[in-house]
Amino acid sequence: MEREILGADPSLTVGDVTRRIGSSRELAQRLWRALGFPDPGDTAAFVEADLEALTNLSTLVESGALDFETTIKLTRAVGSTMARLADWQVATLSEHVEALVQSGQGTGSRLDTSLDVLREVQPPFEHLLLHVWRRQLAAAVSRVAELGAQDSDLHTVTVTVGFADLVSFTRLSNGIDEDHLAVLVEVFESACSDLITAHGGRVIKTLGDSVLFVAGEPKTGVDIAGDIVGRIGGDAAMPDVHVGLATGPVAMRLGDMFGPAVNLASRLTAIARRNRVICDEETAAALSEAKGYAVRALTERELRGFGVVTPFAIRRL
Repeated sequence: MEREILGADPSLTVGDVTRRIGSSRELAQRLWRALGFPDPGDTAAFVEADLEALTNLSTLVESGALDFETTIKLTRAVGSTMARLADWQVATLSEHVEALVQSGQGTGSRLDTSLDVLREVQPPFEHLLLHVWRRQLAAAVSRVAELGAQDSDLHTVTVTVGFADLVSFTRLSNGIDEDHLAVLVEVFESACSDLITAHGGRVIKTLGDSVLFVAGEPKTGVDIAGDIVGRIGGDAAMPDVHVGLATGPVAMRLGDMFGPAVNLASRLTAIARRNRVICDEETAAALSEAKGYAVRALTERELRGFGVVTPFAIRRL
């Protein structure tokens, strides 16, 4: 399978790579680690395509187009994203191959069927990968402008942050088999992603039983949260869900978001009742006079890191 995907067996050592690149061993190893791969020692672990990739990265640094640390950060982002994508795709394709074999539609053994599926799907998905990266890059640049990033810090924007979390997930996961758990998580993450994207929001990350998302304004965040509660909480086959929202400045770094609003949304989720949405004062204030929404102050609560806070229950009418 490795030969089929890479097009060749590994035949180059790190010494071979550094000699042909004309760079230091340390630079090649740091770039390789940034891609998510361990140091191979003196083992032949590289193919010609690896050499080409590392040469291109080394050239960026040597030409002065990027400094070394920026190159490492960008390389680490690619490596981390591709590792997660590859795991996701392998798991999905494994299920597909198993279904083909079980239904008698396979082309022999599981290995033979896997190779045939791989040969069929790899070219269009390689093309899709590059295209979607360009689309997402364009969208990311547009978001920085549309969200009003501060001129002094292009990483900082003011948004509404949301945390959607399945209720009592740990207890539930201990009482069901792994296959059922995997299906449950997939349904939750897929449903949340669809709803968030449909409203123009963005999924920042998923953690199995929770989804962190962001919206450009409080109304959009509340609409997303309400739809998540309606979809997940209204499904008898799914656990209940609760959502916390907070509005404020956040820092966008390495594909993630950080800041008080992120932490506050998480804290609010933890105290929200099942199938309810609660938010901070800023989010509530933005919708307090809006038609079609009900906002109600709740009892003050002590939240770690924030002191005494007044949460607000919010819902669409």
